[in-house]
Amino acid sequence: MRQPDRTSLSRVRSVDVAVDRPRITVGITTRNRHASLERCIASLRHIEHLAPEVLVFDDASEVPVASMLTGRPEVKIVRDDRGPGNIVGRNVLMRQASAEAVLLLDDDAALLDGASIERALDLLSADENVAAVAFAQANVDGSSWPESMQPARGQSMRYVTAFIGFAHLLRRDVFLQLGGYRESFVFYGEEKDYCLRLLDRGLSVVYLPDARVVHAQDASGRTPQRYLRYVTRNDCLNAIYNEPLGRMVWLLPARLVLYFRMRKQWKVNDPAGWWWVVKEVASHAPPAWRMRKPVSRRTQSAWRRLRDSPAPYSPVMERQR
Repeated sequence: MRQPDRTSLSRVRSVDVAVDRPRITVGITTRNRHASLERCIASLRHIEHLAPEVLVFDDASEVPVASMLTGRPEVKIVRDDRGPGNIVGRNVLMRQASAEAVLLLDDDAALLDGASIERALDLLSADENVAAVAFAQANVDGSSWPESMQPARGQSMRYVTAFIGFAHLLRRDVFLQLGGYRESFVFYGEEKDYCLRLLDRGLSVVYLPDARVVHAQDASGRTPQRYLRYVTRNDCLNAIYNEPLGRMVWLLPARLVLYFRMRKQWKVNDPAGWWWVVKEVASHAPPAWRMRKPVSRRTQSAWRRLRDSPAPYSPVMERQR
């Protein structure tokens, strides 16, 4: 992993103590999940001592979020009546954030404590090489989800390939430099694509397994058909954007074959789904091709190593010895 120089570290630390901006911005995307959103916002009491900036992106909720948050003037609401989706909402929140550290939450997430967020903030401040921090998924009672459903197995801090989008802490300047999330994905898969681009820049994602955040999945707006279609579609687009030509050529048909396998395994009734995927990939392929910047072979190898065996995190001082 690349080591930051002392000058860069001083610059990053100075941002945290700047008096004209908050230490952290919390950004929440939501659509028609008012009960979940209320729980999420209420849980921010755990970090009220940090005086966070709180932004909510209302993705064209049928009952506007502003009408339910009349008693919370500290929450800034950004509404888009077009309903562009979660990914667009995250990009809007990142652009409008005042802090250099931004905690993005799904509306069905909720904080369990403040210590986990503070540790993530300290990590981001101390190590310029870390561009994102991943949290562990937890139930409402605080118990952790199975390791197979976490960013990595094990109970020690680790470098990982990607975070899970329900809750993640990002370095804002890096996010904007990389162009943010790809809005063409619409739904699902933007985290993997972004983290691959981070890795190609020599930057890292670190997972804190004991930093648990509630993920009380809200079924509103989700169907297995939609999920399966977008998983396949966006895996294909990811290959066009990021994979070397040789891999891209065989990955595209391989992803379509995987669609049929997953449909059978998950028992999803979606007979026309494969044709929807083909049409979507065909229509988005030309602009994706124009924007494609294949990652290096070194990045591919590093991704596979982290996927198969996430490496223990080494603090800055240990790496400098």
